[in-house]
Amino acid sequence: MRASIEVADIFRAAGPSYRAAHAGHLGLGQLKVMSAIEHCRTAALGGHVEACEDCGQWRIAYNSCRNRHCPKCQGAAARTWLSDREADLLPVGYFHVVFTLPAEVADIAFQNKALVYDLLFKVGSETMLTIAADPKHLGARIGITAVLHTWGSAMTHHPHVHMIVPGGGIALDGSRWVSSRPAFLLPVRVLGKLFRRLFLTRLLALHDAGRLSFFGTLAHLAERYAFLRHLAPVRTKLWVVYAKAPFAGPQAVLAYLSRYTHRVAISNSRLIAFDQDGVTFRYKDYRRDGADRQQVMTLSADEFIRRFLIHILPRGFHRIRHYGLLAGSARKASLALARQLLNVAAPPDEDKPGEQEDYRPPCTCCGGRMIVIEVFERRRQPRGPPHASAANRETAS
Repeated sequence: MRASIEVADIFRAAGPSYRAAHAGHLGLGQLKVMSAIEHCRTAALGGHVEACEDCGQWRIAYNSCRNRHCPKCQGAAARTWLSDREADLLPVGYFHVVFTLPAEVADIAFQNKALVYDLLFKVGSETMLTIAADPKHLGARIGITAVLHTWGSAMTHHPHVHMIVPGGGIALDGSRWVSSRPAFLLPVRVLGKLFRRLFLTRLLALHDAGRLSFFGTLAHLAERYAFLRHLAPVRTKLWVVYAKAPFAGPQAVLAYLSRYTHRVAISNSRLIAFDQDGVTFRYKDYRRDGADRQQVMTLSADEFIRRFLIHILPRGFHRIRHYGLLAGSARKASLALARQLLNVAAPPDEDKPGEQEDYRPPCTCCGGRMIVIEVFERRRQPRGPPHASAANRETAS
């Protein structure tokens, strides 16, 4: 069912004037995302006609844009991704760990997204793998699934990485599975100190190599002394690494991942109103507790679009990554060894092709299965209202 207000509605109404007002200041990637969202599930992208096998009821379904920043296109992508990840789950507790950049570093990340977001991934994962391998802590190789979010609930710039980590790992000599304590994975203060040291060291190396760019109010940071002075406060500040209590089980992990892996800056469900006053939406104020945490905010349409666009990722940037036992080509062998050490059976062959699940909504008239009876190209409409007899002929064939 269509939400009453969608991001696409805001882009279609206010997007042309926003592009005109900011001509020359919008990147190609931002313009492409705006266009994709505006045209998503409209005749501009073509589509097909579906008819019910039982009663002949029909409907037109326009194609989706499949852009990873589109709020309407993430459901199918998330389902496909989750079905692939389900085979990776182990029968152990899972922890949720969050690495966040302090404001002074987030400002630098805003103007150097590809480099600094990549550094956040690499340093966060290295921190986890290093401390986990330390015999004073876990003494094991762990697996990590990491997801980048660049926004706060009010769509402000707030880069952080969510990590899902099994509660244990394979001993460094490969001889056994080492389990973490039931409600404790790794010491967060130790993680925070190593994360801070590694990140600042490598960020300075990027600056010394001339790979960072600075504009506007940050232009002076191109000078090394000014850069060091800007970072001075965060060298002594506590970099908080947040670790949540473990999930209730593998299915809870999947439920969490389904909400987080393919999330965009704001979902259509949080939109309340769009009128002459601007865009009104719900957000969470994490400085408040209880019922007061849920708040409502109204932004001008231009400001809403600006905030949405600052979270467009660089082209080709991977916002979901895997490390340790779950990394690359070693994943299958590592998971097989982990299951052997845990004495659990391997899942069914994940490479075996199976029947693809049909996510088309059922017939609104009788609940029957809908089938495609006509496909039409971009910027075209179907030939005409199909008849029940046409649907029956298609079914019979």
